[in-house]
Amino acid sequence: MEQAFEATIEKRDKWYIGWVEAVPGAFSQGKTVKEVEENLREAVQLILESQQELRAKGVAGKILKRKILVEV
Repeated sequence: MEQAFEATIEKRDKWYIGWVEAVPGAFSQGKTVKEVEENLREAVQLILESQQELRAKGVAGKILKRKILVEV
């Protein structure tokens, strides 16, 4: 199953850096936009697979979801 995520990519000097806000810890860099996109795709996939494995093992414990308000 495929799922779409929005990536933010920014050029800084000779490098591109990117991140996926919806997936904490999904950051990468590369010399081209294509390289950053490929790296982010791999990072998101690995993070999501790790989360699934932890849930399957019961390591994650009880999961609570709450909406919080943050003033910006």
